[in-house]
Amino acid sequence: ASLVPPAVFFPHSNPAPWNPKQTPAPHPSIPRFRSDPLGWKARELPEASTESAAGDRGVSPLLGSRSPAPEMEMDAAERLRWRFSDGGLTDLLDARSLHGSPDIGKRMQFHSSLVQRLALEKEIEGHVGCVNAIAWNSSGSLLISGSDDTRVNIWNYANQELLHEIDTGHSANVFCTKFVPETCDEVVVSGAGDAEVRVFNLSRLSGIRPREIAMEPAAVYQCHSRRVKKLAVEGGNPNVVWSASEDGTIRQHDFRECSSCPRAGLVNQECRNVLLDLRSGGKKSLADPPRQPMSFKSCDISSVRPHQLLVGGSDAFARLYDRRMLPPLSSCQTRRKPPPCIKMFCPLHLAENRKSSLHLTHVAFSPNGNEVLLSYSGEHVYLFDVDPDNTSPVRYTADDVRDQLCLLPFHKEPRKQKSKRDKFPAKRNLCRVDMLKKLTQVVIKSLETGTNLMHGIEACCEILEAMESDIDDSTRHDCLCTRAGLYLKRRWKNDVYMAIRDCNEARSIDFASFQAHLFMADALLQIGRLKEAREYAEAAHSLVPPNSVSAEQVENIKKRLAAAELEKNKKDQQGNTNTDARHGRLRSLSDLLFRSDVSGSSSQEGREDSDYDDEMELDFDTSVSGDESRDSDPGAVRGSLRLKLHRREDQPNEQSVGNGSAESTCNGDSAYEPDVAIDMKKRYVGHCNVGTDIKQASFLGEQGEFIASGSDDGRWFIWEKRTGRLVKMLAGDGAVVNCIQSHPYDCAVATSGIDNTIKLWTPDAEGTSMVDGPEIDVLSAIENNQKKLCRNRETLLPFEFLERFGAHEFAEGSLHPLECAQT
Repeated sequence: ASLVPPAVFFPHSNPAPWNPKQTPAPHPSIPRFRSDPLGWKARELPEASTESAAGDRGVSPLLGSRSPAPEMEMDAAERLRWRFSDGGLTDLLDARSLHGSPDIGKRMQFHSSLVQRLALEKEIEGHVGCVNAIAWNSSGSLLISGSDDTRVNIWNYANQELLHEIDTGHSANVFCTKFVPETCDEVVVSGAGDAEVRVFNLSRLSGIRPREIAMEPAAVYQCHSRRVKKLAVEGGNPNVVWSASEDGTIRQHDFRECSSCPRAGLVNQECRNVLLDLRSGGKKSLADPPRQPMSFKSCDISSVRPHQLLVGGSDAFARLYDRRMLPPLSSCQTRRKPPPCIKMFCPLHLAENRKSSLHLTHVAFSPNGNEVLLSYSGEHVYLFDVDPDNTSPVRYTADDVRDQLCLLPFHKEPRKQKSKRDKFPAKRNLCRVDMLKKLTQVVIKSLETGTNLMHGIEACCEILEAMESDIDDSTRHDCLCTRAGLYLKRRWKNDVYMAIRDCNEARSIDFASFQAHLFMADALLQIGRLKEAREYAEAAHSLVPPNSVSAEQVENIKKRLAAAELEKNKKDQQGNTNTDARHGRLRSLSDLLFRSDVSGSSSQEGREDSDYDDEMELDFDTSVSGDESRDSDPGAVRGSLRLKLHRREDQPNEQSVGNGSAESTCNGDSAYEPDVAIDMKKRYVGHCNVGTDIKQASFLGEQGEFIASGSDDGRWFIWEKRTGRLVKMLAGDGAVVNCIQSHPYDCAVATSGIDNTIKLWTPDAEGTSMVDGPEIDVLSAIENNQKKLCRNRETLLPFEFLERFGAHEFAEGSLHPLECAQT
């Protein structure tokens, strides 16, 4: 096997002629491998197996598992491998030697051939509680971690040894910790569930530093009133740190101004460090004015444009602010009108969700600052463009939501046909054209047989994204319609909305497309819009000749529509009969949690519980407020239990007071102008994010060409950013993986979760399987995650909470103990 020159893997080394007899000197940024300390084994291009060799040429199996289910077995024609967008290793090496490549280190850091080989290198022990936060220093030589044990640990990346164990003095779980830039890694900061931000200066230690440090913090900021969930720092700024808290404020702590501040809730508190106050800035829908309580879960500062601040919290909308345009720092004594953001991000199909359980757990900028990544609780991971064109359809308002989800059929709207690109490009890659034909065959077979649906959808994504330059509009239209059909058959969470998007895009190519109208009718039927579904079915019927196969498909849709309408009428009658009982006095809590007579105005066929059931909200607040819980018995549970019920049909009444005096008094929005939001451009599915509020989704490497996220099944997932293709599943925790942080320069990833350990992942020459860890059926594992996402959290979580609450299992200092179990 040939060898790759070691200079390829060292971003800071100068390319030089390579002599295989010379051994490279040890370097802290050189990836280490369990079976080969010098890393030579990973630089080989194996010839032992076709699959392994194909992976090194930038090619990957579509969907493989160590123990595939019978329905996942494919014949030889379907076991296709296609190239990743980053090409092959040999292509990069040839380009470097022929033309030079100054960014070779960035391109090689998380090259697809290395990502496919990621495997567990070492499990690092040192904490005695859940590890809730991990972060690298700027050079990648150190890793910092924070845990439920209230300690902050600093690790040496070169040998994975524990350098310092800091007893922070926090009285609750540490949720976030960072190195402060430009301080020689001597200053670290932590935020915790006791609502405090603490700063530690390691340079104050004299002599030989002990591993376990009991030191006084250099600064203690106690101005937050609820848990501190995220910290942000600005590259090149050693004086300021920002903290995001569940009290709805972003605070700016300047080390030069003070080293302490009064505790929250004190009458004489005048800590003027509130940068952003959204305590009454939440929204249940895009059309609503900002008047709902808001708690921050995450924030991030762009490394390219440090004046840009991205925040996410207890609603569905991520907000982008320009710090230069925000009002002067203030105190929290008086609530101010929420300042306008410069951008707002939310998938269009979630903009009118109105579910109180839908919220963000993590927001992040891409390495180049041009994209943002959002991770939702009970939802998927979504990618957005920061600066789409002003005329781009991804910008939408509340009025656009219903129109874009359900355009009128062709016979009820003026014809809108865009010019087709019927001719292929003059120069076409013949290999890609051949691959396109093979992928098309796989897609068609998946739709016809109803099997390998995930495989077929990924093939469609590859055709539409990676091969866009090699297809004409007719092929693009057919692929969009086929993918819509596959979505409707798969029926994972919100697949129906992805099918609607594809149908609308297909109709922009062919306005009178039969397939687009047929699949749109099916999609509208699944979400209970029976009237619109019938209109599309009639439109599809008028587009096909009688007694044809297509006509039979339309008749099948009409039969399902008739059955759904009959079921709806029966439920409406039962609803009228049981109105008095439903609106009567609640006899017991079980009547609420396990009621079986959930009414609805739409069909049950294909209906998603999270989008259409009646809503119940249960909040248990154990957060710190003033001095009461700071001095209380740590074994006792202090807080309040608030139970709020409302039916979906009551929500418009809640909006009807939009111009009322109360709203105008609180927010001054009597002349409120609806916001404009930016829609997603890519969705990443397969994981489950329900159990914890600190689950991260991250870009991998300096190029950010791969996306990673933790999951409630104890695994973490890696997708190709461009196509959304699932590349790798890795077993990273015994329960839940929460944190994922890639190394600044090496192909290495650190993860943590409910376990007391940190896992370090690096490429392994033997790790070519899609799954790293115990043998599993990939599709079954993913489908189990989808079932968890679709569960009604308002029914399940209160029961789990009450069961634990009755057992008095709250540990000392665990002011919000559901963080490591179920939020």
